[in-house]
Amino acid sequence: MATTNLPTRANTVRTDSGEDAFDGDPSSAAGLLIERLQAWKHMCGYLENYIAHVAKDEQSKAKDQEKILKTLSDPLKEAHHFDTAIGGISSLFDNLRANTQAQSQLHVETSKNLTGQVLPILERLHAEIKNKNKEITNGAGKGSKVVDAARQNSQKAIELLGHHAASFDSSGGKVTAAHDPYVIRRGILYRLNRQILEENSNRQDLISVQNAFSQFEAHVITTVQAALNAFNQFMSTQTDRQKAMYGDIAATASNIPLNYEWDGFIRRNNAVLVNPNAAPRTMDDVSFPNDSHRATKPLIEGSLERKSRGMGALKGYSTGYYVVTPAGYLHEYKDNDNFHKDPTPEISLHLADSIIGAVDGPKFTIKGKDSSGSKLGQKMAISSDFQFKAHTPADAEQWRSIVASFANSSNSLPTSPVESRNITPIATRMEESQQSGVTSAPLSATSPQAGSAHPITSPTSATMASPASAGPYHGAPAATPLGDRKYVEKS
Repeated sequence: MATTNLPTRANTVRTDSGEDAFDGDPSSAAGLLIERLQAWKHMCGYLENYIAHVAKDEQSKAKDQEKILKTLSDPLKEAHHFDTAIGGISSLFDNLRANTQAQSQLHVETSKNLTGQVLPILERLHAEIKNKNKEITNGAGKGSKVVDAARQNSQKAIELLGHHAASFDSSGGKVTAAHDPYVIRRGILYRLNRQILEENSNRQDLISVQNAFSQFEAHVITTVQAALNAFNQFMSTQTDRQKAMYGDIAATASNIPLNYEWDGFIRRNNAVLVNPNAAPRTMDDVSFPNDSHRATKPLIEGSLERKSRGMGALKGYSTGYYVVTPAGYLHEYKDNDNFHKDPTPEISLHLADSIIGAVDGPKFTIKGKDSSGSKLGQKMAISSDFQFKAHTPADAEQWRSIVASFANSSNSLPTSPVESRNITPIATRMEESQQSGVTSAPLSATSPQAGSAHPITSPTSATMASPASAGPYHGAPAATPLGDRKYVEKS
């Protein structure tokens, strides 16, 4: 009997990855789609974490702004030096505080917007992706499992046919009815048909899922774009408002007039600060106690020449400024300058202890001891002859008359106009001299002025009345002639 070759199928598993049974392996269509949904879900989770951390960072920035605000919480030190009106430094710091506080509130507001309006968009998308995953798992995923089960049944039937076909050949055709290869083959055809029907059904489901996947991903991307657009809007609004706040701070500082604070400071402290429009003080405005005391007024003053005590060619006359004071001293100064250096006498002769010589033309001599305390005075601690020369004989007579009035007399000042040696101001003596008809070359007294000393304007070195006039020295002891005091013999 001829052997009939029946068709056999060793394996019915499809090698096409698009129709493989779903087993979680991304090599299958359903598994690959589900893995892709997982990727979208994780992407959405990353965005949620990003927005959540940005919102958390905004909260942290709000706290940082509060810390910054504390640096401005204390009032300005020495705040009374700044004008409290709007437009100055004080208002600038008020502006800084207000804008810093507003920035803190702005960060809080941004954080609330991100967590309340942006995050919910991504959270809803995350839930949609999860639902889509379940949909595919419960739909195409289950269909793939049914296909897989059908394929396993077909494979078992084909393996069973192979076993009994081999047994049929070895036993010479002795098989049971249930193991008849013919019966088994028909069962295989049934199972293969069921497998193909399940595969086709699952294929249609997968095609539908794939077609819908494109739209779903477009929805995912659109939702992500909407979330990030909202995120951008909130962050951009915050940035713009921050920029405006910083701009307001800068504008407030720029609008402060450069002299605003100084002018206000001048107004508030006008009584303390120096008035630049006031005239500078001069010595004319200066007064002090006893400035006009009669003991401070010179009896006569001016320039004289004194013969130096040198030897040979160095011996001669040097010019100095001399004053006879009511205290009975003849003081020598280098000049009449009271302002550029301390006017300390070079020589001071106590006239009551001195011997006065007679006038010899413009010259006259005084023998006395220097009590000035200067180096020169120390060298002249013993009584010495001081030879003076006035500009004219009349000047010499005036000087000698005043000097001689103190010789061998008391140091006390007269207190009554009728007493001898009553001392009157220089101007009065000048007037009395002119009224009496006595002519003498006028001497200019020095009047202290601020910053300058008036020079002697006349060759005459003294300002006073002539001894011959009925002046203040009426009744003073007559000068002892040089010969009568045996001054010549002693010298």
